[in-house]
Amino acid sequence: MTMQRAIRTAAIATLAASAGAAMAQAPQPPMPPIQGTRLDIVAEGEVARRPDVVTIGAGVVTQAATAGEAMQENARRMTATVAALRKAGVADRDIQTSSINLSPQYRYGENVPPVITGYQASNQVSVRFRDVTRAGAILDTLVAQGANQINGPSFALDKPEAALDEARTLAIATARKRAELYARAAGMTVRRIVSITESGSNNQPQPMLMVQMRSRGEADSTPVQAGEQKMSVSVSVSFELQ
Repeated sequence: MTMQRAIRTAAIATLAASAGAAMAQAPQPPMPPIQGTRLDIVAEGEVARRPDVVTIGAGVVTQAATAGEAMQENARRMTATVAALRKAGVADRDIQTSSINLSPQYRYGENVPPVITGYQASNQVSVRFRDVTRAGAILDTLVAQGANQINGPSFALDKPEAALDEARTLAIATARKRAELYARAAGMTVRRIVSITESGSNNQPQPMLMVQMRSRGEADSTPVQAGEQKMSVSVSVSFELQ
């Protein structure tokens, strides 16, 4: 292939690529302007599901005369706590350290500087597990292995997408039903949907609450009720009435 022919071939290829890119980036035709009356509706769709993920905060707090002793004892008890969680079937990926703290403890008196009397160490972990029915038993296991701080449980859905999509469908259906009501009241009909905007979705876990521990016998475990997780989606829909 001669140099001149190669240059001509490259130029043709460049023009073809440019034309393809221009076609791909061509702006979409604008939506026809509203000829009738515009109606804006805000609607919400809500569904309820039984939670399938539980998150519990567990911690160990220890005190000792020196910082090293406080941390050492804390590490020993936290190691036993984590080992118990693994034995109970909680995966490593579902155990996450949330905080580690070491602070001096003071004795205060009048007209004298505070005096350090010892140290307090704490180690907190966030524990997530997927068998909601075992929440109470795992809480009791944590306490038996040395955990002396418990927060939770917090409930959520592991895969909320399908439930949120159902809530979106309900929200759109509610918006359309409401638009048809307004249209009938005004002696008009709904011609089309002009725009849809999702204002937001609510899939927040239920807040952690302090769990009341009880012991009436070896067969009893801490009572934990999962209830239902409500999930909602809010949409803003604009309709054209005629």
